[in-house]
Amino acid sequence: MAISVDHFGRTYSTATGTFTAVDDLSFEVANGEIVGLIGPNGAGKTTTLRSLAGILRPTSGKVRIDTHDLVDDALQAKRRLAFMPDEPHLFEYLTVEEHLRLVARLYTVDDFDRRARDLIAELELTGKEKSLPGELSRGMRQKVVIACGLVRNATTLLFDEPLTGLDPLGIRRMRETIVARAKAGAAILLSSHLLHLVQEVCTRVIIMDRGKKIADGTFDELASRHDLAAAGSSLEQIFLRVTGHD
Repeated sequence: MAISVDHFGRTYSTATGTFTAVDDLSFEVANGEIVGLIGPNGAGKTTTLRSLAGILRPTSGKVRIDTHDLVDDALQAKRRLAFMPDEPHLFEYLTVEEHLRLVARLYTVDDFDRRARDLIAELELTGKEKSLPGELSRGMRQKVVIACGLVRNATTLLFDEPLTGLDPLGIRRMRETIVARAKAGAAILLSSHLLHLVQEVCTRVIIMDRGKKIADGTFDELASRHDLAAAGSSLEQIFLRVTGHD
């Protein structure tokens, strides 16, 4: 299994004690699968993604990437994944092309020139290769972050709000990019508040609320479990029913 999360938990120390951001979370994502991770603000989605990326250390439980434990075998696990965060933090004095080249050197990417050229065309960054981050729009900076994640051909992809700042055409192109990576065999976990996008591209959805997983299944499975007509139910209807806001 490309992603295996087993009784994962993450707590934070606070002035008054501890705060549990994620509690006893378990799920798996297979190669070729696109799984949507959705929930209200504060549900624990970003904490989950940052922990899967190895940025945050689990307080409890196990996380494995292609059978490699993210704590005990961190180097091998991280070599197989790419995390595209919701905020496009870039190096102020590196151009678009230099960002890609830096990542390629860090991960020893073969055939960099071809891969960079193809990615720049795919993500519609043509003509921006020599631009600095300060010269780019929010959406363009988001594309650069995603290009950096994709340039090394990782087999596990973690997207946190990948469409923030994109225009309608950019959203369509990014949707095509995500689907293409899954068809090529990548395992994808995607968090987004754009529920129509999640319904269009994901094969399954995990719903979180207050740090816990409260639902996991295909759209038809979730609709059936919660007394909704599967064929006519939108993910928004399912989400509102599952979270008790319908």
